[in-house]
Amino acid sequence: MDRIDAMKVFIATLDEGSLAGAGRRLGRSPAAVSRAIAFLEEHTGTALLHRTTRTIRLSEAGERYAAACRRILTDLEEADLLIAHERSAPRGLLTITAPVAAGEDFLRPLIDDFLARFPAVSVRLQLLDRPVSLIDEGIDVALRIAHLSDSTLIAIPVGAVRRVVAASPRYLAKHPRIRKPADLAQHQVISMTHFGLDSWSFPTSGGAAIPQVVQFAPRFIVNTVRAAVASAVDGHGLTRLFSYHVAREVKNASLRIVLADSEHAPLPVHLLTPHGRLSVPKVRAFVDFATPRLRQQFKRLELDSTV
Repeated sequence: MDRIDAMKVFIATLDEGSLAGAGRRLGRSPAAVSRAIAFLEEHTGTALLHRTTRTIRLSEAGERYAAACRRILTDLEEADLLIAHERSAPRGLLTITAPVAAGEDFLRPLIDDFLARFPAVSVRLQLLDRPVSLIDEGIDVALRIAHLSDSTLIAIPVGAVRRVVAASPRYLAKHPRIRKPADLAQHQVISMTHFGLDSWSFPTSGGAAIPQVVQFAPRFIVNTVRAAVASAVDGHGLTRLFSYHVAREVKNASLRIVLADSEHAPLPVHLLTPHGRLSVPKVRAFVDFATPRLRQQFKRLELDSTV
């Protein structure tokens, strides 16, 4: 059996989450998929997957091997495209990742338009509220909201977002006025998992050398943006999110931003892609298509979320 082909089957199994799913994607029977994985396990001399009747799970060795397979398959794809002189013909599967809310609100509609323009390209959109290794996980393009430190990636700036504290006018009318971050300790707080469960930090003030940290006992802890926003709109407390999360609600006055003078500097938003991937037609086409549209969206949202 061809080892490269077996690697493709192995990665398809991981992406689809089952042998049957990989078979449907590749047009092969589950038995053929199982044989390809068994071939790799025999070749490497170790179990790559732990399989039950319902699930598959990578072994520790399988995690390392999967990362290496993704790099090898990506390099082969780039080589094939370069040799075939297909720089102007976008085609194939494009894998994109983004935070959940940003992916749903920004990328999903944009991807619909992109697919309509490039019928030979298909897209796998992975929405994850955690950092991922683009190279190890076979990602072509990522939308990332953070200060960047990884110099192995090409970064295209598309905007910036603020970290804001917001509450409904109804809630604010019934509770003590908020003039400074320390006042938050007197209020009901809706904690969003990724923004601090029991404390929020604010920039230094009054010549202090370290940021201000406000401790609180949250009334409600949630791990999705939409739930935090809905609870705040319903008047159950203050929440902290990115400005784009609440831009619509601020614009229609169902939420108000407080402590705008105590916000951290905005965080940059970038499209990221590994070095060398921009030479792949499908990646170049998506980056060229998405960059101006995302910049326009983030600019508009900046205005919509202004106090």
